[in-house]
Amino acid sequence: MSMQKPHRPVVRDPGVLESLGEGSDPVAELHAAHESAAVLLHAGRATEDPEAVERLVAIVSEVGLSTLADLWSRRPARSLPGALWRLYALREWVAENPEEAARDYAAGIRFTEPNHVVAGVEPTGPEEIRRVADQILRGAFTGDFAVALERAAAFAHVTAVGRADLAPGVPELKRAERLQQAARDLDACARLWRADDLH
Repeated sequence: MSMQKPHRPVVRDPGVLESLGEGSDPVAELHAAHESAAVLLHAGRATEDPEAVERLVAIVSEVGLSTLADLWSRRPARSLPGALWRLYALREWVAENPEEAARDYAAGIRFTEPNHVVAGVEPTGPEEIRRVADQILRGAFTGDFAVALERAAAFAHVTAVGRADLAPGVPELKRAERLQQAARDLDACARLWRADDLH
């Protein structure tokens, strides 16, 4: 898939905006979100250096999840920054809660066998769950981006169904629905990517 060479995002310093009487620059934020996502993805897909890819996978450790949230989480779910935000957020949740993720995932398998096959988690212990979450994000840079999105969608779907089955209280059902929505959005992003229409 050919991609245009991304341009370096230009973002005005918030302090400069405040001194001009502006709280934020929505146009600059929009461009920064989309261009930074394109630059990050292009950089990962263009390199053959495994260490560079590992740094991209672990970028949350360097910049913090809140920084990525500020940059990407307010963009539409079915956009490139929206897709990358969901991939990183899913990977970070699994890294911080591997036992919970493994429990929810294992509970969802019997209801979602085809998604389990696509996600590729076997066996389903905490370490395997964490390894697969890393593999999925790594695959966004080293393999077919649409496949990485589909694997993440399948993983989120199985986990959401398991969570809803194990803990049917209102808070857990709401969390399961958010995961299910993320799965639908990631799946839609995979189709958009294949159509060369994910920006």
